Amino acid sequence: MAEVSPAPEEPTHPVRLVRPDDFPAGIAERAVQRLAGQIGPRQATSPAYRRAAAWVEDEFEAMGYDVRRQRVAVPGGISWGVPVDAGRSVNVIATPSGFDPRRPHLVVGAHLDTVPQAPGGEDNASGVGVVLAIAGALATRRTRLPVVLVAFGAEEPRGTSDADHHYGSRTYVESLVPAERRAVRGMLSLDRVGVGTVVPVSSAGPAGTAQRKAVLAAGRRAGVPTDAQVNRSSDHWQFVLAGLPGIRIGSTPYAAYHSAADLPSVVNRAQLARTGRLVLAWLR
Repeated sequence: MAEVSPAPEEPTHPVRLVRPDDFPAGIAERAVQRLAGQIGPRQATSPAYRRAAAWVEDEFEAMGYDVRRQRVAVPGGISWGVPVDAGRSVNVIATPSGFDPRRPHLVVGAHLDTVPQAPGGEDNASGVGVVLAIAGALATRRTRLPVVLVAFGAEEPRGTSDADHHYGSRTYVESLVPAERRAVRGMLSLDRVGVGTVVPVSSAGPAGTAQRKAVLAAGRRAGVPTDAQVNRSSDHWQFVLAGLPGIRIGSTPYAAYHSAADLPSVVNRAQLARTGRLVLAWLR
């Protein structure tokens, strides 16, 4: 009897490289409504912050990411005129399945906390919303390097000096062993990204110019208007202090900054989409 040839294998379809048009702005908008409209002010050591962190963790997990919490020790102090107690906050860290932190990768993060009196629609539910939307886009698409997504705790100030904020990102960077530090090839901090019509792209100084140029070039490819600035007031600064590449996306001034008026209505869907397109172009 003649041998029967095996059936041909089904053709394989490699996962497509992510494109700027893959950004799901609806995910970002829903996150802003949840965080600023429902949970509200979420000072870094408060019960509201813990609810917000649990919600973000669930969102990452639902998209298929491996998620862990990293404890962040936070001192007491004065946060934008309001006394706050010492306590613990958390970073919520999402990585793709099989991720090796010792191999080259990128980091995209946004701080989840607010000052005590603000629901934080723009500062910074907008940034967290874009991070979650980026997570949604990357769940079924590939990037030039693996991406770590982080909701940082305790970015907001608890004093007046340079050392009195960015506790979550400081903890994250300090936890990296030398091989993991060498593997970080770029970091974006998304901080206040839902206001305006142009996306600010800020280095922390001359040392960050090369990465800023790369992000600005990504904006041109994606058709996103950008503005080159210098700004140290976000979580990218802790990466730069450690000798790692870090850039801030966002920071357009707005009237409701750090106030009870920083509601979801402050945030503009089109600006969220511009930011998301820029980030995806850079990740591509």
